[in-house]
Amino acid sequence: MKKENIAPFFATLQAANPAPETELEYSTPFELLAAVLLSAQATDVGVNKATRKLFPVANTPQAIVDLGEEGLAEYIKTIGLYKSKARHLVQASRMLVELHGGEVPRSRAELEALPGVGRKTANVVLNVAFGEATIAVDTHIFRVGNRTGLAPGKTPLEVELKLEKRVPPEYRLHAHHWLILHGRYVCVARKPKCYDCAVAAYCDFKPKTPAPKGT
Repeated sequence: MKKENIAPFFATLQAANPAPETELEYSTPFELLAAVLLSAQATDVGVNKATRKLFPVANTPQAIVDLGEEGLAEYIKTIGLYKSKARHLVQASRMLVELHGGEVPRSRAELEALPGVGRKTANVVLNVAFGEATIAVDTHIFRVGNRTGLAPGKTPLEVELKLEKRVPPEYRLHAHHWLILHGRYVCVARKPKCYDCAVAAYCDFKPKTPAPKGT
């Protein structure tokens, strides 16, 4: 993607969705952290179904510790890899209680020190809960960054670092959500909906996917 196309690319996404939000349901930084930890290799819809039952019972680090791995697993067993996620979430909750007074830390290093929390999860929490202009590269952003030419890279970190350099400052806070939503609903993996794409004019991807018959 040419440098001069980047600003209009994001301006178009912003015009369509001025205040994008995560599709994970949460009301506190800890609920967000728990939901993002549970969302690895799972859909937001599936995580929300589980946390709607879990959070009314346990939505603080101490409550998760008290619930224990087996108790937690009962609430999240519909989510993939639920046993390891239950273990990580209980361990992370214990660390939050013991090291951070039950609060979610606001530094990347302290977040990444928690079991089950990698760079992507830390970036989501920093961006969504604390309003920092971080970009968490998931499978959607990795695909969009490469396919459009906005931030080509062989690894999520490479794509993230390129996005940090190329996304104009005025769009950086919400860039994470615009790119995820674009990848989730328009620039999908197998048959991107180029015919229904508002930013196709700025994209390097060729050839464009034709519209389905009857549309």
